Amino acid sequence: MSEDRKLAFETLQIHAGAEPDPATGARQVPIYQTTAYVFRDADHAAKLFNLQEVGYIYSRLTNPTVSALANRVCALEGGAGAICCSSGHAAQIMALFPLMGPGLNIIASTRLYGGTMTQFSQTIKRFGWSAKFVDFDDLAALEAAVDSNTRAIFCESIANPGGYITDLDAVAKVADKVGLPLIVDNTSATPYLCRPIEHGATLVVHSATKYLTGNGTVTGGVVVDSGKFDWSKSGKFPSLSEPEPAYHGLAFHPALGAMAFTFHSIAVGLRDLGMTMNPQGAHYTLMGIETLSLRMDRHVENARKVAEWLEKDPRIDYVTYAGLPSSPYNHRVARICPKGAGALFTFAVKGGYDACVKLIDNVKLFSHVANLGDTRSLIIHSASTTHRQLTEEQQIKSGAAPNVVRVSIGIEHADDIIADLDQALAKATA
Repeated sequence: MSEDRKLAFETLQIHAGAEPDPATGARQVPIYQTTAYVFRDADHAAKLFNLQEVGYIYSRLTNPTVSALANRVCALEGGAGAICCSSGHAAQIMALFPLMGPGLNIIASTRLYGGTMTQFSQTIKRFGWSAKFVDFDDLAALEAAVDSNTRAIFCESIANPGGYITDLDAVAKVADKVGLPLIVDNTSATPYLCRPIEHGATLVVHSATKYLTGNGTVTGGVVVDSGKFDWSKSGKFPSLSEPEPAYHGLAFHPALGAMAFTFHSIAVGLRDLGMTMNPQGAHYTLMGIETLSLRMDRHVENARKVAEWLEKDPRIDYVTYAGLPSSPYNHRVARICPKGAGALFTFAVKGGYDACVKLIDNVKLFSHVANLGDTRSLIIHSASTTHRQLTEEQQIKSGAAPNVVRVSIGIEHADDIIADLDQALAKATA
């Protein structure tokens, strides 16, 4: 094979970030279950702590198994660097941490996972940060919401729970115009269906808990940096552009360029926040990613079949799946998610809230859980669970109205998935 040959996604998902273990020849990435690492000598230790040499110090910062996962996801997303952390929520805080400070704000889409809405509307206030929520289909409103204290724009590629597809190209143009980084949560799409950096994203975040691992065994998060944003240009990001006192005046961006965000996130973010991914979790996710493309193809195929069946069912008011020709977001699929519209969507049940609850209580194949992206088909009533902290108006805006059920379609046989929904709907709407 030519050394300059560009490897396909299906090859990278197996090989990127991993080499046979130099000590044992182990083919699979070992689980390096260790807290600390022995230094060669005092000079080696000093260089590691001064960021003059790359290596391993302490597993709160870096670990070989976790690093292999970060490198693999980075390769799949087409980024310059990446870090892994303890959950998707941790990844969001890690993405914002070098950018924010007291009194600063972000602009966030109204179509976000309920937990993210709560994190941004409530929890980040404790850091002195705030969020403004805007419908990202209204680009003028998005641009108008930016003020002198805004430091980032945040959205999801395929929005949870409705499966809406964000026009990343258009949003990125606004972000470029106002000189701000665009952060895209790519959890629902994965880099197999969408690569946000190719559409102008600065940072990509993942809940590795979902499709990347794919089997409901791990909580984890990943932040991928495109390496393309000029953190020094505007003077708005001093953590990256100005001298860092804890490293004897090192200025991360002037010194490290495209790797500035990644090194800062390790050397400051993980060092002080400690939201570290464990090596066993990283190992499970690495194994899950090896079959990502195979699983996503089946997820998408099943989701399309189920959505088409639901749309024709008289017990259903509407279906939000972007892969349906009737969806107002269908025209974005070929451009933003060319391999499919994902497997996450909602549908409204005639009979409202009560019918949704009865549906949930009568499914047999579906699992009623607060998760998505599993090989199993999953179902939840967002208004009474993941989005219950929101007002009804906020629920409706985020796609989690009281009459709506969210499904994450798994990789079982599509006929069995449909049969389960059919029998449960019969009981729910009798």
